[in-house]
Amino acid sequence: MSAVREFMTTDAKCIKEDQTLEDAARMMLDLDCGSLPICGDDGKLRGMITDRDIVLKCVAAGRNPREVMARELASGKPHWVDADASVDDAIEIMERHQVRRLPVIADHKLVGILSQGDIARNYSEERVGELVEHISERHHMSA
Repeated sequence: MSAVREFMTTDAKCIKEDQTLEDAARMMLDLDCGSLPICGDDGKLRGMITDRDIVLKCVAAGRNPREVMARELASGKPHWVDADASVDDAIEIMERHQVRRLPVIADHKLVGILSQGDIARNYSEERVGELVEHISERHHMSA
């Protein structure tokens, strides 16, 4: 059975919890991604932030993204997967929590990101199809 560490993207970038949402948006633009893990100075995961979070929880609320810190959007318990977990376990977490990307943790620190794309490029077509169908189905229902 394949381990998450075999599939994950290893050059994952974090937005530090004391950086602004403007910094997060610029990182997303530079990295061509729609979400980032939020990490503390100790490298530990504090949460995830999405481009949608920035728009809805900051811009649409009339707040200034140059003044709002990433930590303010790091609410709730972030979903993550251990680097040594099976890919099937990761898929189950993604389906259960309706997320397309999971931070990967080893020794209590962020070591990568596992995305639907990482799985799609490296895993069985049938299982990937189920994952995409389950997550897309619920996203359309909540839109």
